[in-house]
Amino acid sequence: MNSIALRPPQRFLMGPGPGPVAPSVLEAQAAPTIGHLDPAFIELMDTLQGQLRDVFRTRNAFTMAFSSPATAAMEACIVNVLEPGDRALVCINGVFGMRLAEMARRCGAEVDTLSFDWGRAVDPAKVAEQLQSHKPYKLVAWVQAETSTGALSDSQTLAKLTRDAGALSLVDTVTALAGVPLEVDAWGLDMVYSGTQKCLSAPPGLAPLTVSDRALEACRNRKTPVQSWFMDFSLLGGYWGGEQRRAYHHTAPVNNLYGLHEALRLVQDEGLEARWARHSRVSKLLADGLQRLNIEIVPPVAERLPPLTTLRIPEGVDDAAFRKWLLTTHSLEIGAGLGALAGKAWRIGLMGHGCTEEAVQRVLGALEEGLSGSVAVAA
Repeated sequence: MNSIALRPPQRFLMGPGPGPVAPSVLEAQAAPTIGHLDPAFIELMDTLQGQLRDVFRTRNAFTMAFSSPATAAMEACIVNVLEPGDRALVCINGVFGMRLAEMARRCGAEVDTLSFDWGRAVDPAKVAEQLQSHKPYKLVAWVQAETSTGALSDSQTLAKLTRDAGALSLVDTVTALAGVPLEVDAWGLDMVYSGTQKCLSAPPGLAPLTVSDRALEACRNRKTPVQSWFMDFSLLGGYWGGEQRRAYHHTAPVNNLYGLHEALRLVQDEGLEARWARHSRVSKLLADGLQRLNIEIVPPVAERLPPLTTLRIPEGVDDAAFRKWLLTTHSLEIGAGLGALAGKAWRIGLMGHGCTEEAVQRVLGALEEGLSGSVAVAA
């Protein structure tokens, strides 16, 4: 029997991720594969580190593309710093804060949590009160851009509070990197991870990661070995150590890293500040259009995440049926709500290559058509 080659459908990706991939990134990934210790590939690794430092706004020596989705980078930061008996404070305003807390518990850490309404940013005043009224923490973690709710938190203020309290900071920037302002060094952030499939407009599968010398020192002073061999920063640092000296650690996803190089080149060519401004401008066009359709956006204006807009599903609309209609009729993907917003909200992504005025017009037109027709009626 003859096999059939894969032909994925063409989609307009306007959900929480993955987002649209720039054509030149796909072309770069189709280049010939070379060995992961080939001198040409090691040179690419050096280049990638420089590009990532530019996008993170850092000089951290430990800056790399972790061979994993962002969730594994999240766990890598947790397991390298925390060991049994350490105290951690995790801010929860959505699904990904909950994951941070659960990972910290599995390390044997004493975990305190601060919870905030879904769709709201982390409140620095409440964090300050928690830090002042409790025993010192080793780690404070939060999500800058909560993908499950579309809320944007103030990492600059939270980082200062954390430093002043003598703790390390861990920040999820999966939907923030290259989409909203992020200044790792200027804000004093210690461990920051992201993903390639959001505002960088590369396929999923890699996790940009940067770690401060302060955090690495805490890793070196552990009393117990890191629970994960693969995620151990001391071993990963040997592979991404720079200056052409690389100790074999794992077989890197060579072609994915070709794509990341091209994606980061596109960011640099546009300019980071210009990219931030584009996300802000285009997301406002979407917000204005949703207002004209009398559709409510969940986070308040000052706490909205430009690359991802979370809106309340209008009354009487069947969530799954409407999203299925968008996909089958318009080849348009938007995201469902998660956690406390499941069945109550949709998530629309305007990220990287997909953050355009044309995308806004497309989704607003499809929403207006669907909501004015029979598809809007709940089953």
